[in-house]
Formats: sequence, C-alpha cells, structure tokens
Amino acid sequence: MAELSKGYEPGKTEGQWYQSWESKKYFHASEDHKGQPFSLVIPPPNVTGSLHMGHALNNTLQDVLVRYKRMQGYNAVWIPGMDHAGIATQMVVERMLAKEGIKREQLGREKFVEKIWEWKAESGGMILGQQRRLGNSTDWERHRFTLDEGLSKAVRKVFVDLYQQKLIYQGHRLVNWCPRCVTAVSDLEVKHVETKGSLWHIRYPTEDGQGEVIVATTRPETMLGDTAVAVNPKDVRYKALVGKKVTLPLINRKIPIIADDVVDKDFGSGVVKMTPAHDFNDYETGLRHKLEQISIFDSHGVLNQNAGSFKGLKNPEARKKVLEALTDGGFLVKEEPHAMAVGKCDRCDAVIEPMLSDQWYVKIAPLAKPAIEAVESGKIKFVPENWTKTYLEWMYNIRDWCISRQLWWGHRIPAWHCKDCQHVTVSLVDATQCEKCKSSNIKQSDDVLDTWFSSALWPFSTMGWPEKTKALETWYPTNTLITGFDIIFFWVARMIMMGLHFMKEVPFHTVYIHGLVRDERGQKMSKSKGNVVDPLGLIEDFGADALRFTLVSLVGAGRDIKFSEDRLDGYRNFINKIWNATRFALGAVEGVTPVEPASAAELSLADRFIIYELERTIKSVTVALDELRFTDAAMELYQVTWGEFCDWYLELSKPVLYGQDSRAKERTAFVLHSVLMRLVKLLHPFTPFVTEEIYQKLPKHGESICLEKYPTLDDSFLKLGSKTSAQEISVIKAVVTGIRNIRGENRISPAEKIKARTVSTDKKMLEILSANLPFVTSLARLSELNLTSDLGETKKCAINPIAIGDSRLQVVVPLEGLVDLDEEIKRIQKEIEKAQKDLSLAERKLSQDTFVKNAPPEIVELEKTRQSQLTDRIKQLEQALTRLK
Repeated sequence: MAELSKGYEPGKTEGQWYQSWESKKYFHASEDHKGQPFSLVIPPPNVTGSLHMGHALNNTLQDVLVRYKRMQGYNAVWIPGMDHAGIATQMVVERMLAKEGIKREQLGREKFVEKIWEWKAESGGMILGQQRRLGNSTDWERHRFTLDEGLSKAVRKVFVDLYQQKLIYQGHRLVNWCPRCVTAVSDLEVKHVETKGSLWHIRYPTEDGQGEVIVATTRPETMLGDTAVAVNPKDVRYKALVGKKVTLPLINRKIPIIADDVVDKDFGSGVVKMTPAHDFNDYETGLRHKLEQISIFDSHGVLNQNAGSFKGLKNPEARKKVLEALTDGGFLVKEEPHAMAVGKCDRCDAVIEPMLSDQWYVKIAPLAKPAIEAVESGKIKFVPENWTKTYLEWMYNIRDWCISRQLWWGHRIPAWHCKDCQHVTVSLVDATQCEKCKSSNIKQSDDVLDTWFSSALWPFSTMGWPEKTKALETWYPTNTLITGFDIIFFWVARMIMMGLHFMKEVPFHTVYIHGLVRDERGQKMSKSKGNVVDPLGLIEDFGADALRFTLVSLVGAGRDIKFSEDRLDGYRNFINKIWNATRFALGAVEGVTPVEPASAAELSLADRFIIYELERTIKSVTVALDELRFTDAAMELYQVTWGEFCDWYLELSKPVLYGQDSRAKERTAFVLHSVLMRLVKLLHPFTPFVTEEIYQKLPKHGESICLEKYPTLDDSFLKLGSKTSAQEISVIKAVVTGIRNIRGENRISPAEKIKARTVSTDKKMLEILSANLPFVTSLARLSELNLTSDLGETKKCAINPIAIGDSRLQVVVPLEGLVDLDEEIKRIQKEIEKAQKDLSLAERKLSQDTFVKNAPPEIVELEKTRQSQLTDRIKQLEQALTRLK
C-alpha cells in the first residue's frame, strides 16, 4: 500500500485533482449513455459575480446530488452557465469607463456594447474558476451564457411567439423607475427600507377662497403633479366638499375633491392628495375617476416643465425648495415625525420613483393558470412543502410582467416601429421594412428584455431549444431544481410558466428550497455590517471539503444557516480524522495480505459490528439523499466515520492487528480495507477531494473514485455483519463511556488506571461484559473490573446509571485516593446551586400564561424538556453528594 503524508494538505491536492477530473471529462454526460437520465441546471450566477456563501451552499448541495446520482449509474448531467445580468453588468462597465472620463452616450450603443463584450472576455466569468475551486462537477462542455447565439435565438422565438399569441403587448402605465440606472425595474427588484421620515400637513384652499382642506403627505414635492384630493365617502367631515374644487398651492391649478374608499379616515386629516403619475395607489384611483395624469419628473428624476418654477431641481433639493415656498406662502401647517418604508433599487440603492412610461408587458394570467395547476396537482413538489403556499399565494395574485428595460446591454426587443404608418413589426429576423406599409422608414426598439426573461427559458434553452435536440429528448424535464427562496418569484415561477407553455411539460419535478447563510448570530451578511464571509478565503484556510461538509451539515430543510468558523474548524478536524484513520489502517496492515473470510464465524466481534454499522449507514444515507435530506445524510456519515469506525472499531481491532494470530490479522485487514473503501465512496459526494486522495492510496483502487459505484445493500460483503454483535458492542461502548464520563466529571487523569464495577440484574449483559472483559479494561484504562448484581457499598463512590435498550446497569468507581473529596463536595454543591437557579428560571417561564400561549410550541416544549432534565440532574447530584459525605 502507498503511504499517506503525516497531515492532509488540501492546498496541495485539490487543484491537481480537479484539473485531472476535468481533463479526463469525468463530468461530461453523453446522450447515448444507457443509464437512467438525471439532470440539473445551475442557477446561473451573474457574469459580474464572484463566489459568495450563498453560491457555495447552493452549488455544494447540487454537487452532492449529481455526484451521488452519477455514482449510482444514472446518466447524470449538471449544466452550468452564466447570466448576462443586464443592469449589474452595464453599471460595472459604465463605472470603468467613467474612470477614463468616458460616458456611454459618447461611445454610442454599438461601441458601448462592444466594450462590455471586451470586459466579459477579460474580467467576466471569474466565478467559473471559483466554482471549480469549490469542486463543482458540472459538464463544462455544455456551459451556456444567456446572451450566447443559441440562447439569443430561443429568447427571440419566445418573444415573437408570445407576441403573435397576443400574450405580449405594449402599455403606457405606471412602473417602478430607477433614476440612477435610468430604467424600469420590477416590483421584485425594489427593496423596501424602513426609514424615519416626516409627515407634512399642507393647506389646500377651496376654489371659492372661503375654506380649506389640510392634506397630509410624506412626499411634498410630488404635489406639483396633483390632479385631485380625496376623502373617504363615509367621512362626514368632508361630505359637503365632495364634488367641489381646491386650488393647488404653488401651481394654482384647480383640482377636484373626490370620494374613494381607498382613503383611510384616520391617516392625517383624512384628506390625501392624488398624484396619479407618481403613486401606484393614486394611479389606480385616478383610473377609476378618470383623473388627469401629470408627470413632473424626467427619466433622471429631475423636475420637468410641469413643475413650473421648480423645473431643473432634483431631490433632496426639490423637496427643500417646495417646503420653503409652502412656508413662505402660508400653506405649510406642520411637520411631524413619521416612520415609513421607502422603495429603493436593489442594484444601486437609489430611491425608486413611480413613473408613467411606455413599456412591454407579458399578459401573465393565461400562463399562470397551468403553472398553478402543476403545483396543486403535485406534478411539481416543493421541499420543504411550506413553500408551496408561498408560491401559490403569489401566483394567484400575480400581475402582468413588465419585461422591457431601458438599457443597452441585453436582448434587444425584436420590434420595429414604422415612422410612416405607426405599425410595429415584430420579427424573428431583423426587419428591413414595415410589414404593413412596406416602408423602410423603421426603427428598432431601444429597450432590452428583463434579464429574468432569458433566465425563465434556462431549463430548455440550455439544451438547444428551439431545435429538437438529443439533449432535450434525454434530459428534459430536469429532475430537481435547488435554489434559494429569494428567487421563487423572480425565476422559479417564470420557468414553470415558460416550460409548460413552450415545452408542454414542467421544467422540473422537485424544487428544493434552502435558506440564507447568515453569520453566527443569525444576522444577514452585508458589507455595511462588516460580517461578510469570503468562501474562497475559507477554502484557502480550511480546504474545500471542510467548507462543503460544514454547509451541508447545517442546511436543514429550508432553514437559514448560522455559519461560524468554529463549526468549520470542527469539520476540518473531521477531514483530518478520516485522513489519520486511513494512515493508521494502512500502517497497521502493512505487510499483511488481506484474506476474505469464508463466513462471519471467522470474524471478530468488532469486525461483525462494523460491517453491520456500515450496512445500516448505507441504507440510511441512501434514503436521506433520495429524500433530499442532505443534513441527515451528512450527520449519519459523520457519526459512523468518526464515532463507530475511528473511535470504536479501530480501537477494538488493535488487539488483533498487533497480536500474534496471523490468520485473524489477515481477515481483519480484509474487513478494515473493505469498510474503509466503502466509507470513502459514501463520503465522496460530500468531500470529493480528500476521498479521491485516500482512494488512490488504498489497495485495489481503480482509475478514479469518480467512476466508482455508490455502495448499495446488494453487496455480499454486508452479509458478514451481525446485529447481535452490534448490540454486544453497544454494551461495551456504554460501560466504557460511563467510566470515561466519571473520569471527566471527577477530573481523574485518563492515563491513571482505576478500579470499577458494573452492577446489573440482567445476566445477559453481565455475560457480554465477561466475554469481552479485555476490551473494556483496555479501553476504559482499568486495573480491575468486577461484574456483579449487587450494588454494594456506594460511600465515596461515583455512580453512572446506564440504559441500553430495556436493560439497566450501573457503573461504580470508588473515588477515595483518586480525588480530593472535600474539593469534590464543593464542586457538586456549586453545580447543584447553578442547576437550581436554572430550574427556577424554567419554572418561572412555564408558569407565565403569556409565555405558554404566545411562544412557538417547540420553544415551550424545549423549556419543559429542560425543566425535566434539570430536575433529574439535581436529583443525581444530590445523590452523589450524599455518597461523598
């Protein structure tokens, strides 16, 4: 066998193994493979992006799944790619050019887009190398970009087809407008930030000059675009004024007083201003009452000619000047503090301005209906299931999708406006003349499509649609989509709608939703908080395998992750534990030729135990991964590898491995190698690098662990295991652990040999211990172990009660001469005092109706369990104290 270095060094091996795997095309899938198809498409990261902790979690989960399926013999493909990220990419390049004193308008559209392509070739796609560093086993030969030729063809066909089916139309309506990005943005791209603002009360004189109404507003500058004031029809204070007019201060426009149920009688004075061109509620109210729509801002958020003398101002200067003018004119009544949610651009953080604009829309209802039915019928399943409700609530209330953006980078809308007859020609090929009047005086739309429009086609466009390809025939629909909850509406819902409409089939059958990666205190990671963790730095310091295993072990089902480096360090220790166990195994059987036993009878108790544990693990891990319970699978592997294999089996095997019985040594060597090889294969999807390195050092290895079969229950080796042997070992483990706990609690040196006795009325348990006395005395470091059914004298003794199934026993260790009994009494008294305080706190909580009724049921149950445990602990400590006195 080959030797392993003293310590595992991921930095020296990970890059080499990945390069080897990729060069040998281990991740490339063929449509001609005979295995059952299995497919995943990666949520395409932005071309501007770099790997963050969310990517690391998402990609690791997908990689675990696809490696597992590949090893099971599936024809598994994981399709990678990148999104062109319209706004984000344009902003990056604009900032780059600004450093050179160049504006995009100076270059013009064509040259600016060329600059972006140049930037992409030089700097874009950095994340692809970072994905390799993490260990992504994506089929790189199938890598796609949302602006590549094939996907652009798919996007244009979808747009043209939807337009011809009257599911895409142009409309003049209110949209979210970012004055910094100078484009419309969707509702989903607006973040609402709680802000301490003000509520200004403004006097609007009645038209006849005989009265007034007081209007409350959080945005006084928009009053320049007011076309009405409104009251609630049930508000008796203003009934006589409905139908009359007021004079708009500063502008002197006469505007009506209308009545509408949208007005909250208790907000401010009960009178609100109506600005249909700059507020979504006002816009809808304006449509009901046929109010005029007056836009007062231009595309950069600067006041225009409709703002009168305030033209040319931009917030916050515009607000300041309007308030000064209102004060000077005697119109401002008062200002009071007011907390509110301000909409901001998710990309650049600018305040969003509702604006009237000509945009392109998808008529969404006909597409949403089958997408709702697909989930309600169970054809698509969300994991965890609670996200089904979230998806359906949004889909039932979905609004038409604004798909146009006022950018230069992206899929340009294939629509040409005729300047002669005003007709719009929408075409698969670039139009040269108007399809209606044949004039060549036409101009293509300057707008591009929302980035999410092309992403919505991802599951089938990446496989070559609209062509009828073998990839589509083999792998569509995909099996599982793994993604974060934050893009259920941006992406998941739209993929379902587009997949059903164009492929007549759902794009995937299962949607696994994971949570966010937060810091160790549960706070969202952000640059402003300074708590952002760089996964690449972690990989550099701890290795990719340790990071991967940490993330998988913490993910749960839909829960957010509280990430800490302490956890990561713990799982790095796990990687090292596997490495050191392998070093021991290779060294212990050096020069020994493993011999396969003819039957289980030829094996030691420890051998039969570990084979049984291996069988149990294969079953539970397979079921967990099939059910997408990633954490359960990882924890099962952690427990069996560190606990059963490293801590117990290797220790229990040492007497054989270092003994004189050569035949027993040969059989144990066979078991040791066989179990280790299968454990390494089980772990490979989670920790691909260290398992490849170990695999290559084990005897009888193949070309690569990537090409191995995942362990199954259909394995003759597993027949050598024994449940009975595992139960017997559990008795040994319980007694040894009980004695070790007494050592720990009483601060007895692990090196000091001590006397102990085990007490039980269960003859079977005593027989098991008697048959394995050397194991117990060796592992527990005992000079003497008595087995008895009589408890005997317990004064100045430590007792540890143990339950093993339905059986009970007690481990008794005399303490006299081993510990300072006076100091031990003081320690136990302190521990009792602390436990009593904790118990008192728990009882106080549970006695409060507000806590029991209002706290989540699981928290209440946790407190009850804590109360019970503390009560038992105090009882045990008091008994221990009595014995020592």
